[in-house]
Amino acid sequence: MYRFLLSRQWVILTLVGLVLIPVMIKLGYWQLHRHQHKVAQNALIARSLADDPVPVTTLAAPGRELPRRDMWRTVTATGTYDTAHEVVVRQRTAADEQSIGYYVVTPLVLGNGRGVLINRGWVSAGNDLTKFPDVPAAPRGKVTVTGRMMADETTAASGIKDTKGLPARQVMLINSSEQAKRTGRPMLGGYIEQTTPKPAGNTPEPVPEPDHDSIGPHMAYAIQWWLFAAAVPVGWLVLVRRERRDRAAAAKEAQEAREAAATAAAGDGGRTAEPAGSGETEAAGDEAAPAPANP
Repeated sequence: MYRFLLSRQWVILTLVGLVLIPVMIKLGYWQLHRHQHKVAQNALIARSLADDPVPVTTLAAPGRELPRRDMWRTVTATGTYDTAHEVVVRQRTAADEQSIGYYVVTPLVLGNGRGVLINRGWVSAGNDLTKFPDVPAAPRGKVTVTGRMMADETTAASGIKDTKGLPARQVMLINSSEQAKRTGRPMLGGYIEQTTPKPAGNTPEPVPEPDHDSIGPHMAYAIQWWLFAAAVPVGWLVLVRRERRDRAAAAKEAQEAREAAATAAAGDGGRTAEPAGSGETEAAGDEAAPAPANP
């Protein structure tokens, strides 16, 4: 009845289904973990933004990697800008998430001689990417900057390739270690996304606050993958029952065709024998009949 399951076609189909089920389940858990990570990150961002500002030196130190728990914390830093070592970071989007330009990063020299990188905001790239763009000058004298504390960017974490041989004062990543080498000054690990004071004319354009409300479609994707995994055995059973029904119907039709052929053959044989018998009877009658008398 189910011997067709041992055929090459059905063995392959069954093996494919057995492979797909655990793969889909794993993909569902992968999306679930991404959902959980997004929820946790949103909670961390909201909590960090709501905390009271703290001096940057309480969270950062030269050569120290910023812990994840301190990401997006509001910090303050007081010092003077080192505009001679100001750089721009290539391939960054504006608040509209469409316009491509530069982030303006300027070291702020603190009272103890150490520096901290300040991301002052976004500017347009202009028409010539080989030249340093027009950047509004940083304030002179002592200033106090407030902003969000961010971890150093790396290729591994961001996926951005640290391209070498760029035009002067252009970089791909915001990294305190690299800028410490350029300036010859100790730099606090990480950098600050400036929120205040607001630049005149909104240029450079401040980096917008990170989104911490949306959670994305990851949970929906997880459920979809699990539904697909559940559909595989159900679909397999449906196909097996359909194949069994089709084979049974085909076998029944074949049996009926054989019976019809046998019946037809039997009928043709009966009609052929009847004339032969009639001829023999007529012949016997002729032999028994008396010869006519001579006149």
